[in-house]
Amino acid sequence: MILKRSSEIDIMAEAAFINREALKAVAGAIVPGITTRELNGIAEDAILARGGKPAFKGYRGFPATLCTSVNDVVVHGIPSDRPLAEGDIVSIDIGTFYRGYAADMAHTYPVGRIAEEVQDLLDATERSLYVGIEKARPGNRLGDVLAAIQGVIEGAGFWVVREFVGHGIGREFHEAPEVPNYGRAGIGPLLRPGLVLAIEPMVAQRRTRVRILADSWTAPTVDGSLAAHFEHTVAITADGPRVLTAAPEETTVVLQPRGTAAEGGSHGA
Repeated sequence: MILKRSSEIDIMAEAAFINREALKAVAGAIVPGITTRELNGIAEDAILARGGKPAFKGYRGFPATLCTSVNDVVVHGIPSDRPLAEGDIVSIDIGTFYRGYAADMAHTYPVGRIAEEVQDLLDATERSLYVGIEKARPGNRLGDVLAAIQGVIEGAGFWVVREFVGHGIGREFHEAPEVPNYGRAGIGPLLRPGLVLAIEPMVAQRRTRVRILADSWTAPTVDGSLAAHFEHTVAITADGPRVLTAAPEETTVVLQPRGTAAEGGSHGA
C-alpha cells in the first residue's frame, strides 16, 4: 500500500481532469450508429491534446485507448467497427497518465432509449459506487467500503461480479490493495490519508460468471446478463474522500434509488 503526499495527489487530480474531459467528449458522441472505434479515436485525441498519455494503450498488450464494453461485456471490450444500436448500453473505461501519475474512471451509458429494468441496473451500480466512496475515510477499514457496495447491489436484486476488482493507483496503474466489490465491514486494511483507490463496481443483472474471449481481453457474462461498470479514482484525505475524477458539480450525488428509500481476482481496468 503506497501512500501519496498531498502534492502527488494534486498531480493525480490533474491527470483526472484530463481523463474526465476526454470521457466527456466521448459521452457527447454516444448515439445509435457510432462505432466504438470512433469513440476510441475521440478519447485518444482528447487525452493527447491536453498533454496526457492514454494509460490503457499498450498496457499488457491492450490495443486501444478505451475499454468499450457493450451489453453483456463486463470489462475490457476492445473497440471495433460494430455500430452501437438503439437500446444498447456501453461501458466506457478510460485511463490517463500525466506527469508520471495515473487516473482511472468508468461510466456506463445508454445508447438512445433503454428498458427501465436496464436503467435500474445502471442506477444501482452508480449508486453503489458513491455509497462505497462515502465509506472511504481515515479510520475505516477497506471492508467497510466493500460491504457498502455489496449491500446496495444485492439490495437492488443484482449480482456483484467476483472475477474483477478495483485497485490502488498512483505512479503504477495497478497498485495494492485490491478492491473487490463485496466483503465484510470492519475487516481489511486500515484506510489512511494518502491512499488512492480506483473504486469500480462491476455488476450483472443476474448471478452469473464471466468468461474471457479468444482475444484474451473481452469479458462477457456466460449467460448473456447485461453488465454495468462505474468507477472513480478516490484519494483518502484527513477531510474525507476526495473524488479526483469527479467534476465539481458531481460532489453532491443523489444516492436514493428512483421511487424508493436508500439501501443501506483480476483487476478491472
